[in-house]
This record gives sequence, structure tokens and C-alpha cells, in this order.
Amino acid sequence: MNDLASTFLRQADICRQMHSPVYASLLTHSAEDLAEGGAVATLVAGWQGHPVLDNLPLRWMGALHELALAGRAPDLARQFPSTGGRFDPEEAWPAALRIAKERADEVRPLLADGIQTNEVMRCCALAPGALRFAAEHGLPLRLLEIGASAGLNLCMDRYRYQLGERSLGPPEAELLLSTEWRGAAAPTGELEVAERKGCDLEPIDVRDPARRRRLLSFVWPDQSERRARLEQALAIVAPDPPALARRSAGDWLAEVLVEPRPGLASLLFQSVMWWYVPEAERTRIVGLVESAGGQASAQAPLGWLRMEPPGTEHCELRLRSWPGGHDRLLARVHFHGRWVEWLDEERP
Repeated sequence: MNDLASTFLRQADICRQMHSPVYASLLTHSAEDLAEGGAVATLVAGWQGHPVLDNLPLRWMGALHELALAGRAPDLARQFPSTGGRFDPEEAWPAALRIAKERADEVRPLLADGIQTNEVMRCCALAPGALRFAAEHGLPLRLLEIGASAGLNLCMDRYRYQLGERSLGPPEAELLLSTEWRGAAAPTGELEVAERKGCDLEPIDVRDPARRRRLLSFVWPDQSERRARLEQALAIVAPDPPALARRSAGDWLAEVLVEPRPGLASLLFQSVMWWYVPEAERTRIVGLVESAGGQASAQAPLGWLRMEPPGTEHCELRLRSWPGGHDRLLARVHFHGRWVEWLDEERP
């Protein structure tokens, strides 16, 4: 269990750096319990997946948060700001430990749920990237997302943005996303989206209150701004959600990329999902996209926008475009979109 305890400690450090004292404390105690072979060790014994790639520490935290949000763990709810509580590290850990000891049968099915974050602040990078691709081809967008979760980022054109000195998006939009903008000026213009759809292994139906709550359970309980943004985005998207298929990315792309779509700029995009994809599936996805790229034309261009981390410090926003297959780095981005360093200069 020592390797697993180290994984929990690393996640505790990340939570501390990202200003979540609640999870930093609970994960530190959980790591100590794992090292000692305690209740958390018993709870996760026999985990069949990869604890790092599956992000088992945050699955455990998400399970605790779900129980609190659902009113099924009142002692813990009193410790979480998201449920009106006030965090006390001396009381929070005993409450979490009791759940691990006494309610393992309730927790294990929650651990099996894949982590869903659908962080809309990432649109502060994704939307300018989509705008740049659309402007270069002069066509309406056909947005395609793999790992779409609840499809909130597929609706990037329904939000307003403040990107340094530049504003994007409809002025009447109810959600304003403002990020620390660095580097070159943000692209200008408006997104015209003609079609949007995505896929996920476990898509979230934003019209289902239980599934909405499950999505909120993966927002850390002491990050009230993230929670408020997510709730606003859910309210905006719920009346007219995008179509989401419960499919693997490879199976879905084999269908949606089978033929070019003349008159539309097809933009496939993803954000912080690649490390959850097995190597064989990655190879298949790349092959499918490159094959579709080989059929692209000026009348039916294809782009692949990826916001993925090259390491542990930040993400890179990269755009590969066909015809041609040219790949370029557009920006460096904070994992949750708190800052964007734009590198792709405006072209004449």
C-alpha cells in the first residue's frame, strides 16, 4: 500500500497548491491510513484499475462529497462549505473515516464512477482556439468533442468571455468567464456553430437532477467559484443540451468522421482527457483523425484542437489542421483555465 499512499500524498499536495485545504487534509489522513493498512486501505483493496490514471484519490473524495451533497452524510456535510458547513480538520477526518469503516458498500459503487469535471473555464482557451480555426477557413463550425462529460464545453458559444482587453461571446449571455490573459492578444470575432455533438463513456444528462449532483460532487467543496460557474453553465445548457453518445472515442469517431461535411469546418476537440485513454485507443483515435484529415478540403476542413498537459505544470493548446495536417502550439493554459498564455500571433 505504500505506493498507493504516495499517490494519495501527491494528490494532497496538488490540492494544497490549488487552494483546497479540505481535500489536502482528507487526502493526507487517507494516505496515513493506507500506509497503516486501515479502513481506507480495506475500502480500496483489490482496485482493478490504475490508481494514478484512474485518479483513485479524487474518486474517494468525490464519493464523500456525493454523500454529503445527497444528505446521506450529515456529519461530513457540516465540514464542507459546499453544503453550508465550516471545515474543521479535527472533525472532518473522523467523519470521513467512519464512512470508510461503516459504509464501504455504499462507497465502492461511487468509486467505480469515472471522474467528471467538465470545467467550463477551459473554454477561455478552447473558444479562442475554435475561433482561430473558424476564421482561417471562413465557415461555420461543426463542433465534435471526445470526453464530453455533460457537453458544457460544446456550448462554448453560449458564454461571454473577458480575455485581457478583449471580450468575446454574446453580450446577453448569463455566464461571464474571465481569465488572466497573457501573451499575444486574443483572437476577435464571433463563433458561429452550426452543429455540435460529443461522446463520453459515461455522459452526464444535464436534465437529470441526480446526474447534475454527481457532476457537482467532483467540484472540490471549498471551491465556491468553480461550483457557481458550473451551476450557471448547467442552467444555460439544460434547456437545449447537445447530443451525447455513450461510446468510446474510437467507436464514435469511426462514425462521425467517415465522410467530410462540405460547407462546415469540422473541429474535433478535447480537454484534459488523453491521460485517461489507453494506449491502444490513443493509437486508434490518431489513425482515424489522420485518415479523415486525408479527405479534408478547403470546402470541408478538419481541425483537431487539444488542451492537454505535456507534464504536470500546465496544459498546451495545440491545433492540427487539414488539408495539410499542420500542427501548431496556440497557447499554454492553466489546468482549470485560470490563465491563458496566447502564443499564436494574429495572421494578416
